[in-house]
Amino acid sequence: MLIKPLFLAPLLAATLAWAAPAVQPRAIAPRAALDAEELNNIGVFKRVSPSVVHITTLAVQRDFFSLRTSEQPRGTGTGFVWDEAGHIVTNFHVIQDGDRATVTLADQSSYPARLVGAFPDRDIAVLRIEAPRDKLPAIPVGSSRELQVGQKVYAIGNPFGLDQTLTTGIVSALNREIESVTRRTIKGAIQTDAAINPGNSGGPLLDSAGRLIGVNTAIYSPSGASAGIGFAIPVDEVNRIVPRLIRDGRFIRPALGVTSGPAQLSQALGAPKGVLLVNVAAGSPAAAAGLKPYGRDHSGHIVQGDVITAVDGQAVADLDDLLSLLETRQIGDRVTLTVWRAGQTRKVTATLGSSD
Repeated sequence: MLIKPLFLAPLLAATLAWAAPAVQPRAIAPRAALDAEELNNIGVFKRVSPSVVHITTLAVQRDFFSLRTSEQPRGTGTGFVWDEAGHIVTNFHVIQDGDRATVTLADQSSYPARLVGAFPDRDIAVLRIEAPRDKLPAIPVGSSRELQVGQKVYAIGNPFGLDQTLTTGIVSALNREIESVTRRTIKGAIQTDAAINPGNSGGPLLDSAGRLIGVNTAIYSPSGASAGIGFAIPVDEVNRIVPRLIRDGRFIRPALGVTSGPAQLSQALGAPKGVLLVNVAAGSPAAAAGLKPYGRDHSGHIVQGDVITAVDGQAVADLDDLLSLLETRQIGDRVTLTVWRAGQTRKVTATLGSSD
């Protein structure tokens, strides 16, 4: 049924006569000053966040039919400014699958990055960008040797691509062991409950003074999201490796020139835990120190050789232990080896050579 305008007039008049009640915003309640912990959180973020960068990797793909190439996003991660020369530190696994990388600074300016050097065994890589020095505040570096379980930590990164994200927590445990992309063991890792998610990799773990104490590198989580168990490479390890990557473009490990046998061979031969030698390279530091490998005589009988059981008094249970200890030395350093042969233990001195 049609409604004639005659019947709408009274309804319109009644509507206009009704006035809606005034609606006002609620009054803002005053609050007390921020507490000391909040102020410190804010201060750490303001001081350090300009040193934290967002890393995007790209992969070159070629079309099978047209043969045209295109760049496709490969992944994202975090890094931080190491020095005013433009060196950026991150995890190796952040950039390993990319053909090109772009670094975005805290002010959202972006720069192409080139790879300076990487040490996959420790999941560390160094990039470099050409940016104005005033945009490259170097991150303050602390020490991981002084850390204690329970002290407060901060993580700044780009989880799920959300850049400049701050999370807090504590040092949950020290001297953890995690596995690198090369299956080598990274020892001395820091465990934290600060929320670390995909995209945080390569970012800084900080102490309450805003100093770098580790590089966030892994999480333990069945779902792939933060479960309160994250791991960071200790800064003392980073501070030892990064200058050598910048200087040499790669990490050249000091070496003895030996090849070891598997743990099963040591057990079968009744040898103690250590590095059982199956080869000593001619002219190597180990050969100069008089070390001999296991072998066989003309009759096929086992000829006992040497087992390295300690370096400078630190026990080594296997080759991974030996390599980890040698990595803390420099080429040309002299080390004292504790060596077992045929039930007798002796100490010998060797001058480390190059693994190249």
